Amino acid sequence: MKAVGINGSPRKKWNTAALLDKVIEGAVSEGAKAELIHLYDLNFKGCISCFACKAKNGKSYGKCAVKDELTPVLEKVNEADVIILGSPIYFGTVTGEMRSFMERLLFPFSMYTDPPGSLFSRKVRTAFIYTLNASETMARERGFDKHIVENEMWMKRIFGVSETLCSYDTLQFEDYSKVYAPRLDPAKKAKVREEVFPVDCEKAFKMCARLVRELR
Repeated sequence: MKAVGINGSPRKKWNTAALLDKVIEGAVSEGAKAELIHLYDLNFKGCISCFACKAKNGKSYGKCAVKDELTPVLEKVNEADVIILGSPIYFGTVTGEMRSFMERLLFPFSMYTDPPGSLFSRKVRTAFIYTLNASETMARERGFDKHIVENEMWMKRIFGVSETLCSYDTLQFEDYSKVYAPRLDPAKKAKVREEVFPVDCEKAFKMCARLVRELR
């Protein structure tokens, strides 16, 4: 059993990475081999519209033909039994690196059929973890939830099963006195970090442990 976590945050030791660390711990607790990959360590681009993955009888049909530092990561993800993507929300959507990764991961498996089909045929479990500076109410008011729902739809379409975990109102800065952000309440942020974030970490741990168990 293999589990792969993909960190779409540029920070390796903050909110998104901390949740993904718990994901890895959850997988390992159930006997799975698990690995966390940081996208910002890699030099790669998103889909370049070469359509080699769609060419009839082509050697790259159903897989990305581009060769770069993302190629071995895609191979690991394609072999995984549990796939967890994690990203902070920037301007209402995932980071640029995560978006580029998703293009390279999902498009080769996507089929131009009616209804839409998938070339990924194995039984796997997937999930998406988001961290947001916004509260849950603010996220809904600004339409962030629409993007989250759409991503879950794509993951389900390609892999069959997916779910979402959101961590809201996260601590964005270690020291708010050093940044100009009068709209934010440092005391509230610290309280959420102390009282709510550990609960979200436990949810991440339990979620991945359960996903591994479901595949036994």
